[in-house]
Amino acid sequence: MNFADSFALGLGGRGRLRVKLCPNERLAMILVHPDQARLYCQSAMSEAEAHQIAGGVAVVFSGACPERGSPNEDSAALIPFDATSGVVVVADGMGGTRGGEQASALAVKALRESLAEAARTGAAMRTAILDGIESASRAVSALGVGAATTLAAVEVQGDRVRPYHVGDSMILVMGQRGKIKLQTVSHSPVGFAVEAGVLDAAEAMHHEDRHLVSNVLGASDMRIEVGSSLKLARRDTLLLSSDGLFDNLHTDEVVARLCKGPLASGVRRLAEDSVQRMMRPAEGEPSKPDDLTFVAFRRAPR
Repeated sequence: MNFADSFALGLGGRGRLRVKLCPNERLAMILVHPDQARLYCQSAMSEAEAHQIAGGVAVVFSGACPERGSPNEDSAALIPFDATSGVVVVADGMGGTRGGEQASALAVKALRESLAEAARTGAAMRTAILDGIESASRAVSALGVGAATTLAAVEVQGDRVRPYHVGDSMILVMGQRGKIKLQTVSHSPVGFAVEAGVLDAAEAMHHEDRHLVSNVLGASDMRIEVGSSLKLARRDTLLLSSDGLFDNLHTDEVVARLCKGPLASGVRRLAEDSVQRMMRPAEGEPSKPDDLTFVAFRRAPR
């Protein structure tokens, strides 16, 4: 049974995506230490999951490509550091190479291990993230099969966030009214062309070289782009995603579905509409069946 059959997301099937708020429809356990990290590797989720982490709520969804019939090569993680800080991660194993699912899993596991060590020794979270990414890249390279993965990670400390990324997995911060406060630039020829104003964002969605990535974990010249610290307002939404989301929905479509209303409802809309676009593309709209993984986070209301 494939992704679309299993979840029937927005396709007139047997049901709709649900968000698992357990136990008893409440949020899952509060994550307060790296050893309690939630890892999502080769996931085929029928429900999104919500967890309390770093003084807020994160909702995770991850499912395999509806057409490919192979394991989900994406991974995700919620890694707490203490009661008010933690790291949210999405990694996208490179399709077309061997061991993509192994590479993305190695990435999130290396970050968990590095943060756990830092929590034990009192090292800074930023140092642990950088060390974890470098360790992951070495581990991916050591597989010896040409595997690679992108990675997007955000440290959350109280009301501040800082992005780290390698490749084309996206990080967005949006306000309640839809203002984009942070958007990472994809490490790709097309991504750099859009940033330079040489290529229009809408044209980029259909560009033949859109999926060429110039910076990945597992490469000898891997580099980590570290963004500036940003204050996260109470109603801002943080989103990390593999390219399965932004290959099927324009950025303004993503923002419109997620910036307002309950976080769980926004996640549901994104998943349903992404899969519908994959399976039933409209003329002129982007459509690329792919693994779909994203994490949305908001600070807890007072």
